[in-house]
Amino acid sequence: MSDSIDPDGPSLESVSHASTGESMTAMHRISEETVAAVDGVLDYARERVLYADVPLDFPRSEEELRAEVGATITAEGIGAARATQLFGEVLAPACLSVDHPGYLSFIPSAPSRSAIAFDLIVSASAIYGGSWLEGAGAVHAENEALRWLASEFGLPETAGGVFVQGGTVGNLSALVTARDVAKRRRRTQGLPDPDRWRVICSAEAHSSVASAAGIMDIDVLPVPTGDDGRLHGEQVAEMLDVHPDSVIAVVATGGTTNFGIVDDIASISEITREHGVWLHVDGAYGLAAMLVESMRPVFAGVEHADSLIVDPHKWLFAPFDACALIYREPEHGRRAHTQEADYLEVLNGPAQWNPSDLAVQLTRRARGLPLWFSVATHGTDAYRAAVEHGITMAAFVADEIRRRPELSLVRDPQLSVVVFRREGWKIADYQAWSDKLLDDQIGFVVPSYHHGEPVLRFAIINPLTTPELLTRILDTLA
Repeated sequence: MSDSIDPDGPSLESVSHASTGESMTAMHRISEETVAAVDGVLDYARERVLYADVPLDFPRSEEELRAEVGATITAEGIGAARATQLFGEVLAPACLSVDHPGYLSFIPSAPSRSAIAFDLIVSASAIYGGSWLEGAGAVHAENEALRWLASEFGLPETAGGVFVQGGTVGNLSALVTARDVAKRRRRTQGLPDPDRWRVICSAEAHSSVASAAGIMDIDVLPVPTGDDGRLHGEQVAEMLDVHPDSVIAVVATGGTTNFGIVDDIASISEITREHGVWLHVDGAYGLAAMLVESMRPVFAGVEHADSLIVDPHKWLFAPFDACALIYREPEHGRRAHTQEADYLEVLNGPAQWNPSDLAVQLTRRARGLPLWFSVATHGTDAYRAAVEHGITMAAFVADEIRRRPELSLVRDPQLSVVVFRREGWKIADYQAWSDKLLDDQIGFVVPSYHHGEPVLRFAIINPLTTPELLTRILDTLA
């Protein structure tokens, strides 16, 4: 054995010494500095999670941040205390707090404090969430949360899925699966693939549908909507008559981002079943409203979906980032997404439930655990009440707008998004008002557009958003 050792190479003793030397272990050994770093981070996290009055804060320019922060990535490091101080005093305040009650732009996030806290445990536990072999306990808990959601949406007990990064990845993964199903069906029938694959959706569908189609190199067939802003089954049927053999999926939207409009999923699902076409429901924002009993009829037909998504980091009070992708028949997702490699064969046993087999990903964080912990902690009744609060606040603010002569609704709210205009204002007026609202730390409301007209838009999901705050914001428009 000694004959095989290079006499000019490093000795075993020197290699061992180098691998256990100070420079090699400083990041991983438990030292006073490590303990201080952990304590500092946990102290900061505890204060932030339990902070009763979250600041809205401001964005800052790159030049300002560079001047104040200075160089942080250095050969020797700046130490945990200094890094934590810079983050807490300079970097974090330069980020808008999306969980602030006055953050009403885009789609906010309002994670429960328990979900935020448990996210620390997810990171500290060093869990790989891609396979059952390596993360069985975490995957089991995630699957329980997925089964709860699937049952709320009326899917069968055999439905299942995976938590992915966000709605864009969820929509992409679902459409990849739909194309794989269409290809397999045509091969079974002895038919060649069409020149181009296509997907049908509303013209109001989220931009991620077009993005996914671009990645997949397939065509989108956007259907213009009428005055109600909804996609209907008869429109889908007309499009399928024009393209009878090349449509892999119809995407119905369960709550558009700009208006919170829900497509006519019931009539769409009837047409997709008649034509044998995959139905995917993009409910990233709005599908959570199905937790409220009175809202379920709005989503009739979801129970027939072949796949759907809903983002817990939106209206289900989980931290970024998490999208629940659920399949009616998970095996379709598994056939489309399972990666093959020699070193992965040990994971591919018949009894394995590997989340990485169900979406466009391999390495994955167990990002569904904060949702599981929050629901397990507070119960589903608390979740129903929290979702209903957003719908109630939207109805309240719509009534306030109706009684103010300087304001008018663009459309009655269906979920928790309210779009309205300030009469006589142009985009510059809206922008100046929006900037002052943020400068005064009252709220974050940016202008949007509807048919080329600048408008204002409230997206209300935070249970801490009160009638008093909404009224105060409206008062600034007087």
